[in-house]
Amino acid sequence: QVRLVESRGGLVQPGGSLTLSCAASGTIFSIYAMAWYRQAPGKQRELVAQINSPGSTRYADSVKGRFTISRDNARNTVLLQMNNLKPEDTAVYYCNGGYGHYNNDNPLRDWGQGTQITVSS
Repeated sequence: QVRLVESRGGLVQPGGSLTLSCAASGTIFSIYAMAWYRQAPGKQRELVAQINSPGSTRYADSVKGRFTISRDNARNTVLLQMNNLKPEDTAVYYCNGGYGHYNNDNPLRDWGQGTQITVSS
């Protein structure tokens, strides 16, 4: 009965910022690790960022210094703050989670349905 629901996403100009959220219901959130992945048109799914519980993090090289993943434990939510967005960030972004630990690029069991981010002027 785990359910991961992402926020809307949308259109943002290059250099702009946007924060995604993913609300996790049906989980023991204190021991539930979470992550963001994305898939651009014509490309394979790739890691964006991961956060374990407690909150150690990992980032793809392409987003380091621009994106920040965090946990809002009071709301059972993971956030992805995206700054200095680039056209190559355009993709469907997927929330991921599971009762495990991220220590490589592989996802855990549960997925959200995805949200579209388009970076364009």
